[in-house]
Amino acid sequence: MGSGNVWTLFGVEEEFTNSYSHKHRLPKSPTQTVKMHLKQPESSGGALADQVTVPETKTSRAEFTRQSSTLPFGQPVPLSSISGPTYVTGQLLVQQIAYALSDKIFSYSPETFDLDVAVKAWAENGDKNIHGYPTDVVPLQTRSGAGAFALGYIFSKDFDLSKRHIPQTLLAPSLSLRNLRSALDQLTLLYGVASPFVAHIAATDYTSDAGLIAEYGTALQLSEELGLGLVSSGSAYEAQHISLFATLMAKVLPTIHVYDGVRTSRETLRVIDLLSQVGVADIFQKVSKTAETLNKRLDSAGKVIELLRAFNDELGTDYEPFEYVGHSDAETVCVVFGSVEAQLAKQVVPKLAADGKKVGAVIVRIYRPFIEEAFIKALPASVQSISVLGQVANESAALDPSVQSILYSDVLTAVSFSSKWTSVPAVADVKYPASHVFTPSSFAAAATQASSKTPISQVQLPQLETVQQYIFWDTDDSVATFAPTVVGGLLSRDSTSNIYLNESHDNLIQGGVIRSDLRVSKKTIDAPYAVEEADVVFVGDEKLLKEVAASKSVKDNGKLVLKLPNFKDEDVEKRLSASIRRDVQARNISLYILDSALSPAFENDLNAARLLVELAFLKVSQSDIQQDTLERLAVLEANLPTLQEVIDALDKCLKQVEAPETWAETAEETARILPPVLKTNSFAPFEKQETEQELRLSNWESAAKGLVFKEAYATDITLRPDLAVQTHTIHVKENRRLTPSTYDRNIFHIEFDLGNSGLTYKIGEALGIHADNDADLVREFIDAYKLNTDDLVQVPSREDTNILETRTVYQSLVQNIDIFGKPPKRFYESLAEFATDVLEQKKLLSIGTPEGADEFKRRSEVETTTFADVLEEFKSAHPSFPELVRLIGPLKRREYSIASAQAVTPSAVALMIVVVDWVDSKGRTRYGQATRYLSRLPVGAAVTASVKPSVMKLPTRDDAPLIMAGLGTGLAPFRAFVQYRAMQKAQGKNIGAILLYLGSRHQREEYLYGEEWEAYMDAGVITLLGAAFSRDQPQKIYIQDRMRQTMSDIIKAYIEEEGSFYLCGPTWPVPDVTDVLKEAIATEAKMSAKKVDAKKEIDRLKEDGRYVLEVY
Repeated sequence: MGSGNVWTLFGVEEEFTNSYSHKHRLPKSPTQTVKMHLKQPESSGGALADQVTVPETKTSRAEFTRQSSTLPFGQPVPLSSISGPTYVTGQLLVQQIAYALSDKIFSYSPETFDLDVAVKAWAENGDKNIHGYPTDVVPLQTRSGAGAFALGYIFSKDFDLSKRHIPQTLLAPSLSLRNLRSALDQLTLLYGVASPFVAHIAATDYTSDAGLIAEYGTALQLSEELGLGLVSSGSAYEAQHISLFATLMAKVLPTIHVYDGVRTSRETLRVIDLLSQVGVADIFQKVSKTAETLNKRLDSAGKVIELLRAFNDELGTDYEPFEYVGHSDAETVCVVFGSVEAQLAKQVVPKLAADGKKVGAVIVRIYRPFIEEAFIKALPASVQSISVLGQVANESAALDPSVQSILYSDVLTAVSFSSKWTSVPAVADVKYPASHVFTPSSFAAAATQASSKTPISQVQLPQLETVQQYIFWDTDDSVATFAPTVVGGLLSRDSTSNIYLNESHDNLIQGGVIRSDLRVSKKTIDAPYAVEEADVVFVGDEKLLKEVAASKSVKDNGKLVLKLPNFKDEDVEKRLSASIRRDVQARNISLYILDSALSPAFENDLNAARLLVELAFLKVSQSDIQQDTLERLAVLEANLPTLQEVIDALDKCLKQVEAPETWAETAEETARILPPVLKTNSFAPFEKQETEQELRLSNWESAAKGLVFKEAYATDITLRPDLAVQTHTIHVKENRRLTPSTYDRNIFHIEFDLGNSGLTYKIGEALGIHADNDADLVREFIDAYKLNTDDLVQVPSREDTNILETRTVYQSLVQNIDIFGKPPKRFYESLAEFATDVLEQKKLLSIGTPEGADEFKRRSEVETTTFADVLEEFKSAHPSFPELVRLIGPLKRREYSIASAQAVTPSAVALMIVVVDWVDSKGRTRYGQATRYLSRLPVGAAVTASVKPSVMKLPTRDDAPLIMAGLGTGLAPFRAFVQYRAMQKAQGKNIGAILLYLGSRHQREEYLYGEEWEAYMDAGVITLLGAAFSRDQPQKIYIQDRMRQTMSDIIKAYIEEEGSFYLCGPTWPVPDVTDVLKEAIATEAKMSAKKVDAKKEIDRLKEDGRYVLEVY
């Protein structure tokens, strides 16, 4: 038995009352009934003790359950109590600003997300905003056409114009933005007569394989395409300020404030210098006056800079559009966007710099407008390479070299245009999927991998050295589920300590598991990542030892507490796995067993059972716990006799187990490798009465019942009703190869008949093709995997994995499952669970480890291994087909620039595509799935398609000249442009000059649409045709050379006649082409005796939509 302090409980004389009146209470959550109401103290920052109504008899226990993960310690907070040092969450502070400043709040909060739980309570209580009346909170559903209600209110003829200056606010997760796009598009067009509008967006989405993810891509893309402002906050410490600044920024342009909605906005922690509502009002009103007096001639970027300067002056802060940390003479700089990413950059990069590494990081605070001057200014002059940590949709996109992160394009353009360096720094796109969860070590590796042959794989942060860290594991139906919350709140009563609490749920294992991370520190804590080296790990259910690697998260010389009922010393090796025993002995971990069965009363008294867990943890972790803490716990539990009984019984139930030296020699097990962390897939415990949709094989009779008895089986037959985008069935009208059949590149023109499909498109938009897998390859796989072609299976749809559709095995492999796509690391790890051959299992597991990185890279990039290849190689790993469906992602649509104008060809849409093919290391010819599918389609074949907007748009003036540069298939959108201008000319309209520059390797083989261009030249539509065939002569000629040869034409069309420039194709010619345009600007300025900064002029042209890039 381990030694410990003898605790004695003295009587508690002080009277405790519940000062939090009933009118402040939040609505009850269906899964988290609240029977004890707690108040957040206004000054000391505590959250639990001294606020519970103790029954007069002091024999019935106050039942504690948490109301929401977006509230501190799960408890409601009065609006008036948010001030000074207070325990909060980031989401609570977002709601405080939204409620204080808004006329109305339009909330799109899915069930359990609780993005609006506080504002609803404040509105119900009648709390007033800074304008003198309660803010109206309007809960809405995320669906097609979402946002129309808000638009209808803002532009209603009955709208109170005296409120036009008061902001309107949106609360939503990023997954709702796709449905809000149309409303936001209309808002931007009419913003000159609208109220200020700010959207606080919690970056949150859900995927079937990764669970809840912090997804930023949708917000970044939407802000770019619609011209919205976009600003980001990194943690709860910034949430209040940045929410306030975003609302002020909305006075200039409609603004999105985006922040991590999975972790950082739900962490309970103490913020010392919170603004009260009075303070918020003061700052808002003062900076609003600055916004009203901004120079009207300033562009949006200039106004935002002035607004930020005024904001900093009032608050005494130093926020910047781009914030640099790291070595003053850094040679390698990473650029990051996102809450967790920003905080890790602030912690990891200075540590690396202090260790002598010449590294730095630029944190993107204001993404839109992208202020290039501020970005370049933030970069040190010494930088040689820039790594853009860019988030992409999924692991497949991260592995696909043709996919670029959104952030990378902005950084590449800014650096390419800059004259700051004599030798332009290299820019690398270090992509990571939205599902990736960064830790300090993995962030260090990502930040240094592009510029170092030996990326840093391990980093120890000094700020964690003095922090006490604890982990609790339990099932979500355990009586002790909320013990960490109670303990955290209890410890928060010490005003000299800072408490941090984060909870994550995995509802897919053991019926629902919850992990709680608790940190205690004398200094401020900002650690937006899971505890990796805990002082104490507590496991509340023995079943979890088979699901998580609990001992791996205990630090050396730490403590592990396991709750094991009916424990016997002789059974220790049966109940503890070899890996746990080995860890305990090898790393000198103190092992404690909590056995409540030794005191039968705990088996029947659930209240006492939880109290036993709380006290056992306190005894192991806080050996010097003070008497007043026990007294507060006594009051909190509202049951003094029970507390005394538990203390008396604790020595009997809590036992320290000595680890014999033989445990260090325990043989390795071949069992699956357990994860040390959860895959968060919920914000609340699992609703046990709900039944999960099951993927299963069935036969045609099952489908027939659904078709015949539609009402009984709720059958709905429509064209892909599951897709978030609207799809249409169109038919191949023409499919012809543009290059000779003997040429090594198959570039082809394919045209579709729209018929009565209803598909419409605008000039410059892209067509999304939902391509099928190769039928012959599918049949080969079916035979090899021994499947029945006609069996029916329920599979997730391509675009929304929450929707299941019934297909035959053959159909699902052809149209739904990406069986010939590239497998990510997690596929190898998951497949290992099914391997019956020990050697195959070990090899699969090793590929997913850091040591297997080179092997994985070889398979992915050199051998271009597919899912089917892996299943063929590891034959003992043979999941059932429904299990295989879970492991492999769905097919995604591929998008291609449209090469036609619907005004000219109203019933057709055309594409120009190059077939992607290569020979792998085994000599096999491989093909791009979608391009091969399209190239082989016969006339009349039906295709499912959708339309995606693009930045490629014609100028509003018909007579504005067009200067277009296209490489290879990059000519596609320009064919549409020229078609449309030719139609306008035929109608008698005055069209501007058209300068078309095209580039390819050989004129004979790749003069794409050459006859059409020459016909347009003869007709006077195209003014100048600059064709550059790089390999038709000894010296290589590129489009920038042709542009330079016709400089006078460019000066006239682009500068004198205010034309627009477009470049479409690969990224490599961007700097060279831009240099030509700068030369044109400088030459014209010299001729006109004007002083012009060519770089700034390019920036202005870009802002005006007269410099447009669509590169890949």
